Amino acid sequence: MDAGAVAAALEDARFDARQNSRFEDLADDVRGRAELAEWERIEQLLAAAPAGTLYDPDTDPVVRTELEADAAAAAAREADLRDAARIAARADELQALRDLGTLDQAEPAEGDEAVRDELTRRAGGYVLADVDAWLAHALATHRGHYHAPAAREEAAGLLTPPILAHAALLTELARLVPGAHADELAFAARLATAEPEAAGALAAFLTRAHPDR
Repeated sequence: MDAGAVAAALEDARFDARQNSRFEDLADDVRGRAELAEWERIEQLLAAAPAGTLYDPDTDPVVRTELEADAAAAAAREADLRDAARIAARADELQALRDLGTLDQAEPAEGDEAVRDELTRRAGGYVLADVDAWLAHALATHRGHYHAPAAREEAAGLLTPPILAHAALLTELARLVPGAHADELAFAARLATAEPEAAGALAAFLTRAHPDR
């Protein structure tokens, strides 16, 4: 578009704005005001450009920025959808293992903290004790994804206080009694669930029994 065409479009937008202002139901026409502001911006853009410059939206920095923002938002939505699908599929997998009673055989994977939240949501907010215990044991024994220190550190901000307290207590109890069977340590889950702060304090106290740490 040349400057003349832009000027004509601007005048049309101004005319529409004046007409709308006469009617109460159109006085707050947000779209019309935005269109008018955009034509005013384009007119100013051409006024600052060399004479004879044509307006091209492909070279308009504002338009390009908006298109890039739209593309980034679309990509983010696609990523969210893929992540949601992955979480749902993993939740189905862990749910099936729970039903079979073989959840403890599963290796924790990246993102299982979000999967735990999804399973809890599916259960209507009910805390799934076996899932929480599975995560606590995996965290305490550095199993699967939790073999990496960075993953364990990240989990500290994603898992609930009872799970973290349970894991910390299991870690210290295993140091005190190496080879203790999981059934012997079932009390740790009950303590962490009922009194997570007390369980965490106990784990910290037991840590003092290992000055080499």
